[in-house]
Amino acid sequence: MIYEVCIDSVAGALAAEAGGAHRVELCSALFDGGLTPTLGTVERTMERVTSIRVHPIIRARGGDFVFGADELAAMRRDTELIAGTGVHGIVIGALTPGGDVDVDACRTLMEAAPGLSVTFHRAFDMARDPFAALETLIDIGVDRVLTSGQESLALEGAPLIAELVRAAGERVIVMPGAGVTARNLDRIHAETGAAEYHFGVWETAESPMVHRNPYPFMGGELRRPEFSRDITSGVGVADFVAAGERIAGRP
Repeated sequence: MIYEVCIDSVAGALAAEAGGAHRVELCSALFDGGLTPTLGTVERTMERVTSIRVHPIIRARGGDFVFGADELAAMRRDTELIAGTGVHGIVIGALTPGGDVDVDACRTLMEAAPGLSVTFHRAFDMARDPFAALETLIDIGVDRVLTSGQESLALEGAPLIAELVRAAGERVIVMPGAGVTARNLDRIHAETGAAEYHFGVWETAESPMVHRNPYPFMGGELRRPEFSRDITSGVGVADFVAAGERIAGRP
């Protein structure tokens, strides 16, 4: 099985690599579902990792997946710049207002990254007809589809994921994601038969700040604590990989 870790930093990429993952989806703003990482973060990640594949997400903002002309132009330019860093793939997703795959938008981004592996992200889970969306993505040459089976968690969406895996056959990879853990991987694998899995593992680390002003905060009313950080857990990655290897029958 192939293990992909969702991360938001160079440190996360290094933790995923040390834990035995095969690939990372490099993002920023995971609270918003993942947005395009900075070019500096991508460049530094590529300088630091040695054996893991890096697939940055290309997404201009949070919210829906219907992108205007200016947003798409910016995303295309981001794709061109990020492709020039030597990354192995990109992660994209765009829909029409009616809930179909936005073929023109996807092709625009794919043309900006020739030869790179392409994953269509969980915009798929907002598609009107998942089977029609799957066929469209196969037609335009996407390599894999990340999905929770149009539910909040992949375990809940496992029945649909299993149908998608069967419908896809060898034409495209269907990759379960959202709430996939070392504890439920065996159930999701048994139900779906998928070969690749997307997950994130986090632990909270204290901020190194010694001086702490408790009064201001740097976000809206729904806010995260100023003096702690969520970081990718290398131990968590290793636990997930070990669970997968047990399922696959390897020591």
